[in-house]
Amino acid sequence: MKFLLLIPLLALAACATVGAPDRPEVPANAVENTRTEPNGDVITEYRVGNQLRMVRVQPARGPEYFLYDRDGDGSLDSDIDDPPQTYFELFEW
Repeated sequence: MKFLLLIPLLALAACATVGAPDRPEVPANAVENTRTEPNGDVITEYRVGNQLRMVRVQPARGPEYFLYDRDGDGSLDSDIDDPPQTYFELFEW
């Protein structure tokens, strides 16, 4: 019986040790442009010198996530082999 109680506790401890990726930093001198889509999603674009550097998406339901330009060419990276980095913030304390 004690063994059955120990299994959920171990599973919970394993989930607590998984670290979330670092939240990307907003580029210096970024100009912020926010819009709300018809489905309720809030999209914030961050541009530096008219180049798109990062996009923050806050869906109407679900966690927010970020897309960013890794190589500085002004467009979000979307290679098939190397997709853009997407970060989900599930919990915040």
